[in-house]
Amino acid sequence: MIYYPYVHSILTYGIVFWGNSPHSTYIFKMQKRIIRIMTKSKGKDSCRQLFKRLEILPLKSQYIFSILLFVVKNKELFITNQEIHNINTRFNINLHPPICNLTLFQKGVQFSGIKLFNHLPPNIKSLSNKINLFKPAIKRFLLLHSFYSLEEYFDYRRNR
Repeated sequence: MIYYPYVHSILTYGIVFWGNSPHSTYIFKMQKRIIRIMTKSKGKDSCRQLFKRLEILPLKSQYIFSILLFVVKNKELFITNQEIHNINTRFNINLHPPICNLTLFQKGVQFSGIKLFNHLPPNIKSLSNKINLFKPAIKRFLLLHSFYSLEEYFDYRRNR
């Protein structure tokens, strides 16, 4: 596998702020075009398996990865359900979402991070206190599923 560090760092720079923008679709199309060029694939070939083979995260998967790392590295900014109540439930380690009706806040990094974190499989979520274990686990999970959109990510557990 060939690693392209410059392409990766350019693509991920500030992705937590612009990764959910409507304009990110153009960047994703460019990313797929580059993947096809790298692998000498045809213009209409699917890139999903190519991303997996090259171990490159598609743009939305990279966005999810970056947001989740932000959440885990800044745990002090978030409140868990366990801190809200003392009842031992299966959702204790979930982050408690603040009540807010503003769309601007709901599309922001903090609120999106809560939603993405709470939707993680429990075995990965339980590693969130150990960043050195969490980071490779989430990367493997995202490489395995190669999500092209947030809808795919949120539909993942519903379809299982």
